Amino acid sequence: MLLEGYTYAHEHTTIDLSSLKKVEDTNLNCFKQTIEEYKELYDKGVRNVIDVTVRGMKRNPEYVKKVAEASGINIVQSTGWYQDKFLPVYIETSTVEELAAMMVKDITVGIDNSEVKASLIGEIGTSKNQMTDRERKVFEASVLAHKETGVPITTHTTLGTFGKEQVEFFKSKDIELNKVVIGHVDLTGDVEYVLSLLREGVYVEFDTIGKENYMPDQTRVEMLKKIIGEGFEDKIFLSMDITRRSHLKANGGLGYAYLLDTFVPLMRKNDISEPIIEKMLSHNPRAFYK
Repeated sequence: MLLEGYTYAHEHTTIDLSSLKKVEDTNLNCFKQTIEEYKELYDKGVRNVIDVTVRGMKRNPEYVKKVAEASGINIVQSTGWYQDKFLPVYIETSTVEELAAMMVKDITVGIDNSEVKASLIGEIGTSKNQMTDRERKVFEASVLAHKETGVPITTHTTLGTFGKEQVEFFKSKDIELNKVVIGHVDLTGDVEYVLSLLREGVYVEFDTIGKENYMPDQTRVEMLKKIIGEGFEDKIFLSMDITRRSHLKANGGLGYAYLLDTFVPLMRKNDISEPIIEKMLSHNPRAFYK
């Protein structure tokens, strides 16, 4: 599924959360600027972007397809629903089986009646320190869709919380944990917590790189060094989770290339070796999405 080259493992080519957040900045629909930035990524060796924009985020498969075609980037699209406050009302009125069928259709037929097929489930989310009843319903439906299609699952943890409970949920449903990636774990700042997830067999994402208002990148690097020291360098993905117009370089933000231009040199400065950097950016995502 993935091309040879670097992979950004958790991104949003376009996303609109403005209906709830009431901030137009959270309506990321900068078509030309996004193509420019993706072309820059291509020139730096990126060949794949995992786009985790799901229902309730105003996903737009044709828009994403056009960005992929214009930039040369292989953009992998997804299915599912996000965390509770972004869930549509029909989550409550639909059965788990009906929700699963909607995801299976996205995977086997096409997203929103397009010809673009989803290749993963998620980011399915939990709220801060809890899984609400509606979120549990989405997780249960995701398990059914995963078992029917075999596509992997990627999750959202609010500020990194509730990851252990997500893992326990998947274990209780007899899901192969090497088919699951737990997102946003870097936001915990707690390396022992992340290691406890990795010991269960899941993959994890350090996917909010550059968002230093949440966590200094130096802390992320120090966490990575300890995880690598424990032998889990094969189970880590990297990304930035860009979601706002102001994140784009043209609008004064860090831009997608920050991961390669700034964070990778920071890893090198802190003695993370080139082969391990290659693993996190290239080999690990390909192993997961094979």
